[in-house]
Amino acid sequence: MMPSETLWEIAKAEVEKHGSSGGEGDGLEIGEKSVFFIGSKNGGMTTIILRCLDRDEPPKPTLALEYTYGRRAKGHNIPKDIAHFWELGGGTSLLDLISIPITSDTSRTFSLVLVLDLSKPNDLWPTMENLLQATKSHVDKMIMKLGKTNSKAASEMRQKIWSNMQKDHPDFDSEKRKVICKTLRFVAHYYGASLMFTSKSEALLLKIRGVINQLAFGIDKSKSICVDQNKPLFITAGLDSLSQIGSPPVPDNDIGKLHAHSPMELWKKVYERVFPPKSINTLKDIKDPARDPQYAESEVDEMRIQKDQELEQYKRSSSKSRKQIELDS
Repeated sequence: MMPSETLWEIAKAEVEKHGSSGGEGDGLEIGEKSVFFIGSKNGGMTTIILRCLDRDEPPKPTLALEYTYGRRAKGHNIPKDIAHFWELGGGTSLLDLISIPITSDTSRTFSLVLVLDLSKPNDLWPTMENLLQATKSHVDKMIMKLGKTNSKAASEMRQKIWSNMQKDHPDFDSEKRKVICKTLRFVAHYYGASLMFTSKSEALLLKIRGVINQLAFGIDKSKSICVDQNKPLFITAGLDSLSQIGSPPVPDNDIGKLHAHSPMELWKKVYERVFPPKSINTLKDIKDPARDPQYAESEVDEMRIQKDQELEQYKRSSSKSRKQIELDS
């Protein structure tokens, strides 16, 4: 009869087993990932995060940048995976905050979720374009800075960065729905992203939850697909193609009149013919959270009023001084 293994021997074998099957490149198993939600104001990002974390609580408005986290067990006596969830509030009015969650330390295990409100189709392209351009600009600067000290890591980061997009299911006439669906399919395919339409439907929320859990905890990716524009689209990254998406939905005799320098610009022009964008100023929320009554603090607010008055007084005195100098000269 063979002697049974001691607890120490079992633990040692378990560690060696996981050490030999770690992540590629450095042999370390990554246990933390970050998911960053950006998109339309009141687009439902908080609701999705709460469902992913099994939190039964009413969503609250996101004023700036919100953070929370979740844990998921991988197995018995194995440390839990941790997922960091970030949410940018204010639509396109707080683009400077994008640089906070996206850093060189988090970028290798980072996913971006773009949530767009299709009940406001005229705001869709400007919102999407501003958010993606701001994110890309920050990431490009970060990679350039990293490349000066570690060119290999910068190259790997550039190859791995991708987006995941989730949109609310549109309810328009068939032609307008066709323009929205085909355009978003092209944008998602262009960025190597998944595309999902959702609503308050329990079945759709469960599908979205599965995708977010894949991003946050690395579980198996769904292989299901739905490209029927009369149903909520569900297309996992890599399952769509340009041949399936087709050309921009515009008459053949009109497409030659559209002057574009890139495929993305062409799709933008076609989309904006159907849904002209509103003034960019209307997309920004001008409400100052510091003046929101739900965050009132008498001592802080009184000091704020005093400092505002001092600032105005300083501006007036500075203006008078400049005028006096001009007169003397």
